[in-house]
Amino acid sequence: MSDITRTILLDDGDEKLELRKYSIRVNSGANAGLTQVGAGRRLEIGSSPENGLCLDDPLVSRFHAEIEVGPRGYLLRDRESKNGTWVHGLQVGSVFLEDGTVFKLGDTECEFKLENEAVEVRFSGKNKFGKMLGKSLAMREIFALLERVAPTDATVLIEGESGTGKELVAEGIHASSPRAKGPFIVVDCSAIARDIIESELFGHVKGAFTGASGSRKGAFEAANGGTLFLDELGELPIDLQPKLLRALEKREVKPVGGNETLKTNVRIVAATNRNLLQEVKDGNFREDLYYRFAVIKVELPPLRERPDDIPMLVEAFLEQAAQLTGRTGVDIAYKTMEKLKRHRWPGNVRELKNFVERAVLLTQGDQIETKFLNSQEIPTEETSVDMGSDSMAKTALDENLPFKDAKSRMIEEFEVAYWRGLLERTDGNISKAARIAGVHRKSVEYILKKLDLTREDLLG
Repeated sequence: MSDITRTILLDDGDEKLELRKYSIRVNSGANAGLTQVGAGRRLEIGSSPENGLCLDDPLVSRFHAEIEVGPRGYLLRDRESKNGTWVHGLQVGSVFLEDGTVFKLGDTECEFKLENEAVEVRFSGKNKFGKMLGKSLAMREIFALLERVAPTDATVLIEGESGTGKELVAEGIHASSPRAKGPFIVVDCSAIARDIIESELFGHVKGAFTGASGSRKGAFEAANGGTLFLDELGELPIDLQPKLLRALEKREVKPVGGNETLKTNVRIVAATNRNLLQEVKDGNFREDLYYRFAVIKVELPPLRERPDDIPMLVEAFLEQAAQLTGRTGVDIAYKTMEKLKRHRWPGNVRELKNFVERAVLLTQGDQIETKFLNSQEIPTEETSVDMGSDSMAKTALDENLPFKDAKSRMIEEFEVAYWRGLLERTDGNISKAARIAGVHRKSVEYILKKLDLTREDLLG
């Protein structure tokens, strides 16, 4: 494998991975003829539109498999899919790919091909950027990108599930830029009423609308000389998007009710937990505005995909919790840490931080335990399964179910319980449930369809 990938240590302490581009050609199945080129370190494959290679195959799981490039080569890894990943008729958990390797997912047959073009992936030599921590390749790749981008005025779009640290990225970019001494203004597009969001962004003049007793600066004007962070950009109303595009392109805004435009000098950083490209395809987000934002795109991985970062994060959160609670000397056992690394963390880093704070407060000893994972906010996979795992296992044994079938039944029962509980909490609001779960609305609709459940079924 050394002839197709090579890692080089650079003078500044960073690392560089040299590799050859590759492509995945779909040879058979609903997407036969489709070719996806992989030019980065990871390519996700599945039926969800959030994947780099999206397959229209009912036997393919939402997040079925992934290809990850490292110093040893191109690794195909199954992501605990329902029907498995197959190479040469054998089901595999992970396998290194060679030029011409054919693998099968559901009814779809894919072929891995190496291209002649070479690409480079750079990894930071540091384990942090701003307040973000991580030693995994995924995070150090992001840190290397941010270190290069932060000193510029480039617009940055941050995508990732809820709780992955999108605002910390924005803060780090601002703090590492020439605008660090200027204002850092945050606008949460999901938390502002639709009828006043234009005023929040662009300001208004006295008498512009009922209740406008005086003129007011908007976020663009308030952020002048600094950075404007537009959080939950995907929630921005479609009718306001042309005005935002105009403000970005012309670098000027017109307050609501005003006749004069104001010049602005701001750097824009935006974030969303939605797949904006899919939103463009669905007609919910303007394509020209998307490409205006996605000059530099940062995709934050969920915590479950970087378990090696958990010990570092737990150590930092323990220190913060000690300062917050005054309880020093609280530690974590090796066995507990290993359990945390296996946990799915649907709430990502935010959930981990809350768990550590809760555990430090509630433990009567000097070590935190996983029993404090129980949360009133979001049902987690570990706690939901643990409640009935013994009885479910006994039932499976009594029925002589094979391990794979028993596991599939348990996962399906967990999924039904999870979405039933979440939709009850949100009064059947699928969009809100998707935001809490940290997945795309379309993915929720797909899950419900896969489980043959309707919204009415879940709400009883």
